[in-house]
Amino acid sequence: MSRQSQKPKNSQHYFTVWRWHFYSGIFIAPFLIILACSALGMLLMSNTTGRDYDRLTITPQTTVQAPVSTQAKAALESTPGSTLVKYIAPREPDTVALFQVRSDSQDNMVAIDPYTADIVKSIPTQSNLYHTFDAIHGELLLGTVGDYIQETTAALTILMILTGWYLWWQKRKSVKAMLVPDGDTSLKQKRSFFRTIHATLGSWISIVLLFFCISGMAWAGIWGGKVVQAWSQFPAGKWGVAPVPISINPDDPHAGMDMSEATPHVHGSSSTPTHGSVLNTGKTKEVPWVLELTPMPISGTTKGKDGIAPNIPINVDTVNQYAHEIGFVGRYHMNVPQDSTGVWTLSQDSMSYDMHSPTADRTVHIDRYSGKVLADIRYDDYNAFGKFMAAGIALHMGTLGWWSILANVLFCLAVIGICISGYVMWWQRRPNTQEVIGLNPPARGIKRSIPTWLAIILIVVAIIFPTAIIAIIVIALLDFLVISRFSVLEKLLK
Repeated sequence: MSRQSQKPKNSQHYFTVWRWHFYSGIFIAPFLIILACSALGMLLMSNTTGRDYDRLTITPQTTVQAPVSTQAKAALESTPGSTLVKYIAPREPDTVALFQVRSDSQDNMVAIDPYTADIVKSIPTQSNLYHTFDAIHGELLLGTVGDYIQETTAALTILMILTGWYLWWQKRKSVKAMLVPDGDTSLKQKRSFFRTIHATLGSWISIVLLFFCISGMAWAGIWGGKVVQAWSQFPAGKWGVAPVPISINPDDPHAGMDMSEATPHVHGSSSTPTHGSVLNTGKTKEVPWVLELTPMPISGTTKGKDGIAPNIPINVDTVNQYAHEIGFVGRYHMNVPQDSTGVWTLSQDSMSYDMHSPTADRTVHIDRYSGKVLADIRYDDYNAFGKFMAAGIALHMGTLGWWSILANVLFCLAVIGICISGYVMWWQRRPNTQEVIGLNPPARGIKRSIPTWLAIILIVVAIIFPTAIIAIIVIALLDFLVISRFSVLEKLLK
């Protein structure tokens, strides 16, 4: 065994840190495996059939596509009594167009041959495998409880990464040695082999895993929705429309009032239509992160810049034509206004798998009455954290091209490998006796107190990620009130 791999003797806190790493790993490893497997499922589905079967191919019968209104009519006829919610333009000349239609019972996603207006496929919205994997990835199919579990998993993963760095540094003493396996990889010494693979592989992917935890948690319900996203939302006042949308009758004499001086909206002060509540469907996120909590603009005011000419009727055909005129090419989303103050929304972003680069994100809102452009929001308009999230989500979802898909696949496999090797090490470390049962964590060591640096990290993690400290407090209370008071439980778990 090399000198670098010898057991460290100069750290009195080593075993305490090891126990923290062990317990956090025992808890989060199953969830990390679920996250990695569901991510692989989403990568597979999004790049084969597409998120909503948008990659289904057709054989063009002509060079001219049927009007969008003709395609929409066919989609609506497939679901009697339905209304049009959204049109998604074909990704390529030989792929289907998608129409989301809404009836009293459910929403359907209808795939249409854009040349013949024939129905290729029709399914309930978000009912395919991609959305099942997405629901598992985001909330374990458990709703809000699952979302909190996943957020806690991400927060404790950060703690596990930091303690893992410490443990491996104590053995290697240099970054280079941490990243390069040595003689410990011999299969003859199985535990040394798995430890070296576990730690070396973990060192390589830890920065990426840390990044994925932060970008993933920015979507979560507490740290994301209540803290970071609420602070980072795009300011609706930028387009001169009242931040708090209200119902306005276009025939009302006050409909044209100047609302640019309206009192700014404070998030949570009232229930107002936001980009997320209006444009997202179901659990899957379709709106750029920085816009999700931003109030929607409204139709029926005098605001806006020149858009569709006043003498042109506003419908799916003219809005589609205008989208092409202002630079939307290939796959993009057209959301149809659903009420008297609703707007036409044209959007194209990497998070919706429309294109590769997040820097090309664009969202355009059009007044349903005047045809004026109420907002034209691009990547350059995002704030700093909004830009970070746009790029981070693209990396997280593997939408930057084939290289990012391959990188994500390798990363997911590495996460699964680290978790499995951790369990193998735990199993191999168990005493060779059938009388000893339980978790058998690492020994407590000389100093049982938490080292100062770990205490500081815990405080920082607790302040930034509330679910982590809740989990730690619950575990500590269970230990003090229950586990430590029953010898059977103490033997089993401690």
